[in-house]
Amino acid sequence: MDEQKQEIIATSEQNLPEKMLTLSEFRRELGIPLVLAKKLIIWGEINAVKAIDGTLRIAAPEVAVARIVIGTPLKKAYLFVRALGPGLITGASDDDPGGIGTYSAVGAKFGMNILWMAAWLLPMMLAIQETCARIGIVTNKGLAAVLKQYFRREVVLVAVLLLMIANIANIGADLGAMAASLEMVSGINYAVGAIFFAVAIILLEIFVKYHVYVKVLKWLTLSVFAYIIAGFMTHPNWSVVFKNSFIPQISFTKEYIFAMIAVLGTTITPYLFFWQASEEVEDGKMNHVMHNKKVVKNRVSLMRTDVNAGMILANIVFFFIVLTTANVLFANGITNIDSAQDAALALRPLAGDYAFLLFAIGIIGTGFLAVPILAGSGAYALSELMRWNNGLEEKFSKARGFYLVITFSIFVGLAMNFMGINPIKALYWSAFLNGVIALPLLAIIMKIGGDKKIMGRETNPFWVKICGWSAVIATAAALIGMMVVSFI
Repeated sequence: MDEQKQEIIATSEQNLPEKMLTLSEFRRELGIPLVLAKKLIIWGEINAVKAIDGTLRIAAPEVAVARIVIGTPLKKAYLFVRALGPGLITGASDDDPGGIGTYSAVGAKFGMNILWMAAWLLPMMLAIQETCARIGIVTNKGLAAVLKQYFRREVVLVAVLLLMIANIANIGADLGAMAASLEMVSGINYAVGAIFFAVAIILLEIFVKYHVYVKVLKWLTLSVFAYIIAGFMTHPNWSVVFKNSFIPQISFTKEYIFAMIAVLGTTITPYLFFWQASEEVEDGKMNHVMHNKKVVKNRVSLMRTDVNAGMILANIVFFFIVLTTANVLFANGITNIDSAQDAALALRPLAGDYAFLLFAIGIIGTGFLAVPILAGSGAYALSELMRWNNGLEEKFSKARGFYLVITFSIFVGLAMNFMGINPIKALYWSAFLNGVIALPLLAIIMKIGGDKKIMGRETNPFWVKICGWSAVIATAAALIGMMVVSFI
């Protein structure tokens, strides 16, 4: 490969006048995202020089070299996934076993009448997560640390504790779903499976450093594709699906409004806000990024591809889970689903063993991805508030409080499965609680994102302002609607 590269460069230098391309020109020549173009340089695959103005310049012959590196479409896809970072992981973790359970329940109960939420929520998800990522990059602080600039410490502490309560309920439901799925496909005892998953995740978070652990999390995102495949295997009527995908079909009943809030709380969920901002800070530390205006601007431009990829993936998976359960369960009169594993079992006789296995195995994969993020987001928030040293790149001895919060959260979640607390009911209510917590957080996140004193020149662009504040209005409207129908 190296000899081939040198030959191409030598030939190009003989036949072509020297031309230096900007990073944008370089990536357009190759037809690749900006984030991948930058990573090819960071990985040492492509040579680049810094111009006087501080921007990168790439010699024209390097385009031919890059084409060899990229190779086939499959290799290109692999490199693109490899180039992505916190945004992809954050988005995929949105579809945790608890979220799968919520989406399955609403799909089975309301059919395709709730499918429209996927399309309408997507621009809001993109705007909110971009704002959180932008805050982390610009301030070099986690969200809880930034919130202290707006509220008294006690107020932020209440918000963080509510976040942790909702997260622990989610962790309990996720561990239970993972154990139940393992028992379904392998016969391993539920209790043994739950304990194994909890201990394994704790050990991974404590003893595997972030730069290694993040690679594991990134490739675990592939597990969510199980739900997309399962959706196609149910052979839906795509004309019917299309009709229900964009036009809102709201039923003004308590159950439907509650389901809407639960979906809002599961897709635009507070733990993602805290995790996204903290991981942008962590990513900067891992790559030894200097904190100056040029670097910040560059990171913000690269971040958008990353965040968009994660949120679009999360949204597509949400869409396909609702589609699958609506097309198979709702259509066959099975409208009460209490968990993700119930959905998998119900699918088996109607959609076949392969759909069942994909649904069940996907729960385990997404659980391994989501539980560390649920526990980690609460740990970041509390550590930032208490000014403890924190970060998954830190050793346990240097960040005891941070890692003990992670351990506590996972063990309490595990204990829920053995204390007679129904983790699925806890999950549904935690999704509702997330919707309630999200409203004030969304408003303050959007306020911070537009504050020039904090964000400087990197305040939210116009489309983010529109879509982000739309999320605030939609959440407020859903909560008001819930109060109205409760008293009618």
